[in-house]
Amino acid sequence: MALENTINSDIEEREVAGQLSLKAIFLDRDGVLTRERTDYVKTPEELEILPGIGPPLRTLRDRGFRLVIVTNQSVVGRGLTTDDEMGRIHEKLKSELKRMGCFVDGIYYCPHLPGEGCGCRKPEPGLILRAAEDLGIDISASWMIGDKEIDLEAAKRAGCRAIRVQTNVGDLQKAVSSIIQGRERLGVLR
Repeated sequence: MALENTINSDIEEREVAGQLSLKAIFLDRDGVLTRERTDYVKTPEELEILPGIGPPLRTLRDRGFRLVIVTNQSVVGRGLTTDDEMGRIHEKLKSELKRMGCFVDGIYYCPHLPGEGCGCRKPEPGLILRAAEDLGIDISASWMIGDKEIDLEAAKRAGCRAIRVQTNVGDLQKAVSSIIQGRERLGVLR
């Protein structure tokens, strides 16, 4: 499991029933925030931010949610890119998000191949659990936004709610509206 060094020091702690608690939105990267490619994102130049993601991400921030990216990146395990290059890809992502007035509290990725049996590759919950521990997040008050069944399964196994969006559409607004309105339903938002 790899952790990008992007944890922000300005995380606010909230007092809930005598315990410190933060709520978060765990976000898949490819297909949700960036264009998913059949040949994988291997360089910063290949990373394409989906249109329309800035306003809903800012809305989540304004509502007190931390934003954490959790993503499978077998492109590293396949030898098509390196951890260093993945760092540059994520630097570009953070820079583009910053340009939109957004920032993330952490980026966690699994570099392993499918079938390696690691606990961090979604649908396993390892990335979510690690981020929650590192950032002091209350998983039960948190959500996962993903575009695949494995994202929903990872959320379920970790103990948070999940919403599925369409791959490469870039319309997070429906998911964000559903989260804010407190709808606790699983399924594809159209």
